[in-house]
Amino acid sequence: MSREQVGGPTPSSGPAAGAAGGDPGEPSSGPTWRTSAQTALTPAVWGTTYIVATEFLPEGRPLLAAAVRALPVGVAFMLVGRRLPVGVWWWRAALLGVLNIGAFFALLFVAAFRLPGGVAATAGALQPLVAAGIAAVVLGEAFTRRVAWAGVAGVAGVAFLVLGPTASLDPVGVAAALAGTVSMATGVVLTKHWGRPVDLITFTGWQLTAGGLALVPVVVLAEGAPTDISPTNVAGFLWLAVVGTGLAYANWFRGIQLLQVNVVSFLGVLSPLVATLAGWIFLDQTLRAPQLVGAALIVGSVVASQRGGPVRTVARVAVPETAAL
Repeated sequence: MSREQVGGPTPSSGPAAGAAGGDPGEPSSGPTWRTSAQTALTPAVWGTTYIVATEFLPEGRPLLAAAVRALPVGVAFMLVGRRLPVGVWWWRAALLGVLNIGAFFALLFVAAFRLPGGVAATAGALQPLVAAGIAAVVLGEAFTRRVAWAGVAGVAGVAFLVLGPTASLDPVGVAAALAGTVSMATGVVLTKHWGRPVDLITFTGWQLTAGGLALVPVVVLAEGAPTDISPTNVAGFLWLAVVGTGLAYANWFRGIQLLQVNVVSFLGVLSPLVATLAGWIFLDQTLRAPQLVGAALIVGSVVASQRGGPVRTVARVAVPETAAL
């Protein structure tokens, strides 16, 4: 058992810690635009999920898509890292995997089936405000008026961008969308609160595997085993699994480690913006004036949110193996 497994990365943890952006215990002077821009690549990639799902994946199998996104890459990452959780990290990794991936994906797809896409996306845009509220309680991050106004602007921007005039509200769909928002927001805060005890790839693998395993029985009960998968479907699954989930979540967890919750969570509203732009570029969809207003509000909310205070990192203390055992 290594120190990194039980006490977190130390300054001598090796290249894995360096690849993750440095030792989590090192103090940081403040959030940088470079870190924010790199972290923003994740919701931008997630924005391609909509076009990939409609153009490349089999119809009527959203939960299968969710499980395929998470489980194979999670197992691959764990094989690369060759480390299993130790002690409390068994239940912590399982809980984070369910909150960030398993429950979030399942609730997201329930909302997508029962609500117009615009309603589900608008509910999801509440996540920065929810995450900021939870972070204020758990992490002591300030919930300022700037954060509140940026959150309101983000929700309004997404509503302008994707909410149609004929949108209907299904109670079950609304409940699923809100529960998914709370699930992801709680996962982000706990990921920040508990820190990262191993290298980034291993940590991501733990969560993807736990989330994928939680989805497997749901897939079997709700959709059954897949019967007809085409080469086009395989290409879509590979993009979502490798780029849209494996690399994207590793980058996301790195951003959570380096940035305040009320900074990183606002980047998520970029996902519906990218999805709308992808539909305009690749599917010849029309951009109307309200959507342009919504895009401007989203960009404004993200820019305003990045003017946060110093980065709060979770200090990690190396613990002797005997004490940990």
